Amino acid sequence: MRPNSLKRYAWLSIAAALATILLKGIAWRLTDSVGLLSDAIESFVNLAGALMALNMLSLAARPADDSYAHGHGKAEYFSSAFEGFLILVAAVWIAAEALGRLLNARPIEAANLGLGVAVLATIVNFATARILLTVGRKSRSIALEADARHLLTDVWTSIGVIAGVALVWLTGWLWLDPTIALLVAANIVWTGWQLMRRAAAGLMDASLPRSELRQIEAILATYRQRGLEFHALRTRQAGTRAFVTLHVLVPGAWTVQQGHDWSERIEADLRSALAGVHVTTHLEPKEDPVSQDDQELDRPPR
Repeated sequence: MRPNSLKRYAWLSIAAALATILLKGIAWRLTDSVGLLSDAIESFVNLAGALMALNMLSLAARPADDSYAHGHGKAEYFSSAFEGFLILVAAVWIAAEALGRLLNARPIEAANLGLGVAVLATIVNFATARILLTVGRKSRSIALEADARHLLTDVWTSIGVIAGVALVWLTGWLWLDPTIALLVAANIVWTGWQLMRRAAAGLMDASLPRSELRQIEAILATYRQRGLEFHALRTRQAGTRAFVTLHVLVPGAWTVQQGHDWSERIEADLRSALAGVHVTTHLEPKEDPVSQDDQELDRPPR
């Protein structure tokens, strides 16, 4: 799926964020619950993250050019890092509100109506998160997947908040409301850290996941049985695209055409196994000792 076609899902996320901000804001005003306020604050983070995702998906959709020969796919990592940072900011805000309420407890009001509105907002978030996660995984879009995981975290947070506020309403334990808000803050700190760590890994050219590396190795193993050898395998992810480079060692007596034909077959098999992958191969004669000198990233001087 092309990055341009992914933008409509960012618009879906924006619409869902606006809807949940309205619904959770109503729930908070009805109940005066700091737990529900913390849930509403996180929805503002959802909106900011969705807007950032839309901008970065637009940038990632630009074709490669002379200045960015590998394309603009890494722009999506900025979206993930930005959303992670916003989550951490929201956690600090929520914690401050919760601590203030611990010192000045207030009863829950109109709980039944407020909780009903909060449940509706949670359903909207869950449906949106499932759509974004499915599309994000299929298209390798870290921006959509990060948005989806944040929304799913928001869903579980909302369920906990709703249950806690209902318990406060039933028992009269006013201290429980701000305590729930503090637990919400701790939970979203973890989510924010995970998003920022993954974005950093992408910007640092981390290798493809182990499951995909195993797929690559399985394909190469079939060619080893035919007498070919390989080394200097390197992989990286850049947004929706993956890059694989490797050296193909063939008999030195082969013609250039023979080596080229086998390289084309290998590249075609890898592209069939991994969606959106760009494969670059380099031919070398396996009998030549010099061919063994460049297995590392930097070839030693001669």
